Parts: sequence; structure tokens; C-alpha cells
Amino acid sequence: MKKLFVTAAVFLTSSAFAAAAPNVAGKWTLHSSIAGNDSDSECTFVQTDAKLTGTCKGPEKDLEVKNGSIDGNKVTWQVDSEYNGTPLTIKYTATVDDAGKMTGTVDVDPFGVSGEFTATSSKADIK
Repeated sequence: MKKLFVTAAVFLTSSAFAAAAPNVAGKWTLHSSIAGNDSDSECTFVQTDAKLTGTCKGPEKDLEVKNGSIDGNKVTWQVDSEYNGTPLTIKYTATVDDAGKMTGTVDVDPFGVSGEFTATSSKADIK
């Protein structure tokens, strides 16, 4: 009986930790403030285990989400775009809270500018 209790306790504890990572799949509305410029966009994420893919709407076309990952409540991804003909990479690093909101930083290479962003999910509950 004691062995059964210990096995059940270990299973429940490991399940609780596995469930701690948020499910960020679906549509998110982002508000970014970079170098004094505010903008809004929408991303649709596909989550497979700890890998994040999908698309974000750019000014002229959808941009592919690359190098996306989820580690606990930390989420990172990037998109490639261009500005006045210059290729650029936009890198996002965020923390997801229990209310289904992301907050974090955004870096734009090669311009070396950064800013902050928030994102809210179209889902009522992200857990």
C-alpha cells in the first residue's frame, strides 16, 4: 500500500509540473512599442510540445514564426521582415501569466533597437 501511495504521489507531482507550461496555441493580439513607435499586430501560434511555429501578420504579408520555443512560462520566437528594403529579424522574448497574457521584450536586428510588447490571447483561458 505504501508503495502504491508513493507511486501515485510521484505521478501526480510530475503531472503538475508538466501541466505548468502554458498552451499558447491560437491567435494573439500584440501591442509593441519599439523606439517610440507603437504598433499592433496579430500572431497565430501552433504549439507542438516545446516548439512554437505559426505566422504573424506583417504590413504586406504573413511572416513565418521561426526558432519558437516554450520553456516553462518563457516563450521566444522571431520573424524575418524588411524595412525600406533592408532585411531585419524581429526577436520576441516573453513571459506568459495565468491570465493568458504575455509581456516581454522585442529586439530588431540589425538596427539594434529594442522595445516592449504585450500580447493577449483570443482564448478566454490559457492553461
